Order: sequence, then C-alpha cells, then structure tokens
Amino acid sequence: MYLRITMALLFLLSSIQFFAQTPTARWNDAKANEWYQHQPWIVGSNYLPASAINELEMWQADTFDPVQIDKEFGWAESLGMNTMRVFLHDLVWQQDSAGLRKRIDQFLEIASRHHIRPILVLFDSCWDPYPKLGPQHPPIPGVHNSGWVQSPGALALKDPAQEPRLRAYVEGVVGAFANDPRVLAWDVWNEPSNTNGGAYGRVELPDKKQRVLDLLPKVFEWARAAHPSQPLTSGLWEGDWSAPEKLDPIARVQFEHSDVISFHNYNWPEDFEQHVVLLEKYHRPIICTEYMARSVGSTFDTILPIAKQHHVAAINWGFVAGKSQTYFPWDSWEKPYVLQPPPVWFHDVFRPDGQPYREREAQIIREATGASNSR
Repeated sequence: MYLRITMALLFLLSSIQFFAQTPTARWNDAKANEWYQHQPWIVGSNYLPASAINELEMWQADTFDPVQIDKEFGWAESLGMNTMRVFLHDLVWQQDSAGLRKRIDQFLEIASRHHIRPILVLFDSCWDPYPKLGPQHPPIPGVHNSGWVQSPGALALKDPAQEPRLRAYVEGVVGAFANDPRVLAWDVWNEPSNTNGGAYGRVELPDKKQRVLDLLPKVFEWARAAHPSQPLTSGLWEGDWSAPEKLDPIARVQFEHSDVISFHNYNWPEDFEQHVVLLEKYHRPIICTEYMARSVGSTFDTILPIAKQHHVAAINWGFVAGKSQTYFPWDSWEKPYVLQPPPVWFHDVFRPDGQPYREREAQIIREATGASNSR
C-alpha cells in the first residue's frame, strides 16, 4: 500500500514537472484578438535613457539610472504614451541575474507609476556584433547609434556551447515576469535577419543568418516554456508579406511563432498603409514596433492617423536625444554630422531638457492619444 502511494505521488510530481516545462502552443486567433480587445490603443516609443549609449549601459548596475528614467517617463506620460519598447541583454543576465531582475522590477515600477506597460525585447541582431560588459565607449561624434550592441553577440552566436546560457537567460527573465501585468508583451528577437551591411557587415559572421535561423525557433520555445501570460512576437521588417509561403525562412519563423503580428516600417505613409492592409488578412493584432524617420517620409503627422484608423499599435523609434544620437540619420555612418546638425532630426521626440523637438508634433501625439483632452 505504502509503495503504491509513493509511486502515485512520484508520478503526480513528475507529471506536474513535465507540464510545467512543456511550452504552451502559439495563441490561436481568438485568444490573440481577445487579448488585444482588452488593451487601449497602444502608442509609445522605443526607449533608451539619454544617459545610456546602449542596452548594456542602461541595465548594468553601475550605470542604471532610475532617476533619469522616471523623469523621461513623465515626459512620455504627458504625451499620452502607454508603452515603451525596451531592449534587454543576455550578458547583463550572465553577469548578475539577480541584480538584473531587481533592476527590471524597479524599471517596471517606475513605468507603472506613469501608466506605461513596456514591451521587453530579448535578442537583437542590429549594430555592433561584439558586445562587452563594463564601461561603454563614448558616442562617436555625429554618428547614429554608434554604440548599440547585438544580443547575442557573434561570439555567442557561433558557439553551440553558449546555447544553455542563452536558454537560461530567456527562461529566467521571462519566467520572472511571466505573470506580471506591468509587462505588455515579449519581443523575442529584433530584426533577426539583419546583417548590418552599412556599418558592421565586414565583421559579421558569414553564416549569421543560418545560425539565427537555427536558434530563433528555440528562443520562442524557451520563452513559451515559462508560460507567459503576455503574447510573444518578433517583427517582420523586410521582404514580401503577402502570403506566408512568400516569406524568407527567418521571417517565416517569426510569423509562424508570433502570437501577435509586429512589423517595422520607415517609409512613406502610403507604403505603411499598404503593409498594414497586407497584414490585416491574417486576422491577428498588429503592432508596429518601429516607425518614424522624418527625412525619409515617416512622420507622426502622417503615420499616427493611419495607425489609429486601422487600430494598429504605433511605437516610434527614439524618444529623447541622448548618447544614442539617433536624431542623426542612418547615412551618418558614411558622412558623420560633425560640422553641422542635419536639417531635420531623424528620430527622437524630446530634446535633453524635456522640450519637444517640435511642439506642434507633440500636440499631434497628444491629440491622437487623447492626452490633450485631459490637460
């Protein structure tokens, strides 16, 4: 009798452990749309405090700046923004997982005070493929995003022995906040197929895309293993989206594993709307996680009305002019703006002192979000 009870208990415990570790399936259309129906119209920015040049400087203990974040989130709240897309980094987790959890919790508490629910980004294929912990180099004068770093970096991406560490990061950080209502969503990997041809292409791994393609489905699986209450996504950003079979292999993984569809578009408003219409036929919520590059035709004035009409979430690149220098355009990598500033800011909404780059632009955002009615 005792043996049978013991065996039954062991079976029960093993079953609980099995189901706890088994990833949940991708949300079906109904669940994704039900989640979206309970959200306000989602509007915000990709966020990095003015005091940080990249994700490492934002999250490392020595340079984490809650006072700056609190101040800048006050500016966001004044515009009616209710989300911020924020990049994490695997190396900070490796260095001090408990400390990073504590800092993320503090960050979410600050965001909550300002009625902002962030989207947290786990991995990113953009810019410098060789991240290093510790003090970060100062901005390169006149150059857009001169210090941003990839996660995982090339050294981790090419080394299969690093995979358990990356898995621990994904499962650890998602698991820590899987049921936290302060988190809006998880962006699993930013622009995974980006090879940074104009800036770092010569030092990228020659087989980077294949390595990312091998890892990306696993990252979705690891994130699901934590059973997050929030949706997972990874944004489409290039190629033909008109049918799943026309997607390139990496984009196909992004599309097939995302609970909600996200995308990037920095083009003219008519192109933005065309891509929205293409994505609407998949009958899932749509989040634009990157837009707004003034000098190439993507502006708040033109994009926000389209996004609101189609009930598409709108998250622009760049919030405050700081060490990231994303008010300089992409071509600053070829011709740095060291003698004079660009005639028009590329990204960013606020100057370092909290004044909007354009007051009329700030008013347009407030009118779109309804914040102007409460002032």
